[in-house]
Amino acid sequence: MEPIPQKSDTHLAQERENAEPEERMRPIPLTVVAVVIAMVLFGVVYLLTADPVGDTNLGDHRTVADLSGPAPAAPGAAVDGKALFAANCAACHQATGKGLPGVFPPLDGSEWVKGEPRVLANILLHGIDGEIEVAGATYKGSMPSFQHLGDADLAGVISYVRGAWSNKAEPIKPEVFEHERKTSTRTKPFEGGAALKALAAGS
Repeated sequence: MEPIPQKSDTHLAQERENAEPEERMRPIPLTVVAVVIAMVLFGVVYLLTADPVGDTNLGDHRTVADLSGPAPAAPGAAVDGKALFAANCAACHQATGKGLPGVFPPLDGSEWVKGEPRVLANILLHGIDGEIEVAGATYKGSMPSFQHLGDADLAGVISYVRGAWSNKAEPIKPEVFEHERKTSTRTKPFEGGAALKALAAGS
């Protein structure tokens, strides 16, 4: 019986070692290359052929002047009371003049709107901060002053309100606001309907 040949230590060491690593370059698949080239070509063609301005019928093209509301009326110029109402009052009192029940009082049918012009002028010039009854319902909130508007603008917006919807009251002239600005010493909003009634009683 022949003896089994024994492997030398050198051969055993060589069998345990891993093969030497190799650097291989894997090229990008042709499909990916084709897609990238197609996208680049599409982008170039689109930029060269597309209208640089775009469709003017799309998007919001309003200017700052459009969003800032009507400009103050020049002396002697006609005032668009409806536009002023839409810009300054409709957010609370609504375009219908009905207000929001329990939150903002109505202007349509309001005894304050149809009442004493002097009181109404003071409401716009000074605002209200307190409880007020309008058309049989009680409201408690705050109305800002609009004295930053000119006398003609204030007269225009309130004259529109006094003649809109079911209201049939006479217009108010700018001179009413001019007079109240000069004679009133009030520096804060009216404390609700009671303060307005006191003003009316002193008229």
